[in-house]
Amino acid sequence: MAFGQNEPERFLTHKVKKKESLYGLARKYNITIEQINEFNPVVQKIGLKKRMQLKIPVYPVVEAPKAVPLKEGLVKYLVLPKETKWRLAYRYGITIQELESLNPQIKDGLKVGQEIVIPKRTVEEIKALEESFNYYKVKPKEGFYRLEKKLGVTEADLIELNPTLPITGLQEGMILKISPQNTGDLKIEDDLLIEKVRLEDSTFSDISIKIASFLPFKSASIEFDSIEKTTALLKKRNLHTIALDFYMGMALAVEKADSLGIAVELNVMDSQNKKEKIQELADATDWSGVQTVIGPLIPSNFDFAAQLPALSDLAMVAPLSSKAVQQRENVYQSVSPLASIRDKMVAYLSQIIDTTQNVVIIADTLNAAFVKRLEEKYPFAHRVRPEAGGFVMPDLIDSLLIDSLPNKVVYESQDLNLTANVISLLNSQVSKERDVQLFTTLRTPIYENDNISRKHLGNLRFTYLNGNHPIEGARRAAFKKTYQERFGDFPSKDAFRAYDVTLDAILRLAYQERIYIPTIGETDYIENRFNYAEAPQAGYQNVGFYLLQHQGYEIVEIKK
Repeated sequence: MAFGQNEPERFLTHKVKKKESLYGLARKYNITIEQINEFNPVVQKIGLKKRMQLKIPVYPVVEAPKAVPLKEGLVKYLVLPKETKWRLAYRYGITIQELESLNPQIKDGLKVGQEIVIPKRTVEEIKALEESFNYYKVKPKEGFYRLEKKLGVTEADLIELNPTLPITGLQEGMILKISPQNTGDLKIEDDLLIEKVRLEDSTFSDISIKIASFLPFKSASIEFDSIEKTTALLKKRNLHTIALDFYMGMALAVEKADSLGIAVELNVMDSQNKKEKIQELADATDWSGVQTVIGPLIPSNFDFAAQLPALSDLAMVAPLSSKAVQQRENVYQSVSPLASIRDKMVAYLSQIIDTTQNVVIIADTLNAAFVKRLEEKYPFAHRVRPEAGGFVMPDLIDSLLIDSLPNKVVYESQDLNLTANVISLLNSQVSKERDVQLFTTLRTPIYENDNISRKHLGNLRFTYLNGNHPIEGARRAAFKKTYQERFGDFPSKDAFRAYDVTLDAILRLAYQERIYIPTIGETDYIENRFNYAEAPQAGYQNVGFYLLQHQGYEIVEIKK
């Protein structure tokens, strides 16, 4: 039985009681809120009031129509809050037009709780469809040429993934499927490719900024009279070379700011990597007008400097180390802390791992405490402990991996030999019948060692979070060219880092006279991303990160 939706056959009178709501009354009388409002227009004007007399329509009872059986391959689905047609379409591997064809009632929009029909898909099929593409919303007046410049995707490639384009043409607001390799200089947010925040595009004029920096040049310990010793010293990566590379990166950031209309006065001081020298410099320097201090580079020295009375009111940026610094009101940790990265990776794993997959956790004893968290989340997972010699038994891995299910392997170790062994062993298990994907919550520099095969990582679709991501592009090429012309050498990762963290600080100060700007969100530069948030105790932490995956020989950013 069901109620008809034409004219009511009669009305009831309801006296509104305390705490009653329109939603509750609609449920009580089995009608809609709209039907209550239709016959009680005063409610829409002044709201529901205690002791108000309402006319409640009573509709004639009619026979409910017999349910029409669904066609094969279709299932019913209830629309959830914030869901859109394009999101449902791409999740289930159809176009918006096909979704509307199955559900003509949604042409004017979706409603929460609305029952619609969608293609039947398994959990794995849905995940595969979501991971196979990125999506882009067409902006006003965008044509194929502009999209190729922005995304690096040709008109032919777009038509191949979006076969209705020759009929409809590019339309404002249209959602396009894009290959994961064609992201251009955009970032992925809420599954859509969107423009990165670029403070460089802001308009600046007649802005002056004063910045200071402590760098451990240790010039007093360099034997300048000995050319051979000095040359040998500066060829190695040590505090001398790190400080020099960092300074050169900062210098180019200052030049970039100047080209944007921002005059920067940069005062760089040699801390000599000594706390007593930092104290001496802090006491002797006139800090009036200085807006921020970048460094010292070493966390223990940074903690010492940040608490000095002369510096306690200045924004202090910890520029280089991922080791957590002491949280203070004036402290900005610009490198995402490793603990934060691991927490975010665990959250990501929770989205993509469930009981429909075969989960294997490989971890050494040094990571045992952390792995307990993973075992609590995934009690169905198989735990593998390496042998005493730092390797994993091939027969054991072969017995744990399954042909009929996706195999998700979470690996936790910072030991190079063990890592090389595990990656080689897992790669040998990959086949058409056996799908194996590798994850870690802590990706360290060992993965850049020559003993780790880039091809194997690609075969395993190795996935991890990182605070930085070198992307070849116009900005990187321009920086490398300028650096070589100016300093006669290729920039190191420390030079890239210095440029990014310094330019970000300058632009934030120029934009709003402070580094923490909640409305800005993430900013991207050559290799680094910045998104400051309030730290748990005090100060601010960079919570920006890249979710990265090896695909073939490339490392690409994937959806968070």
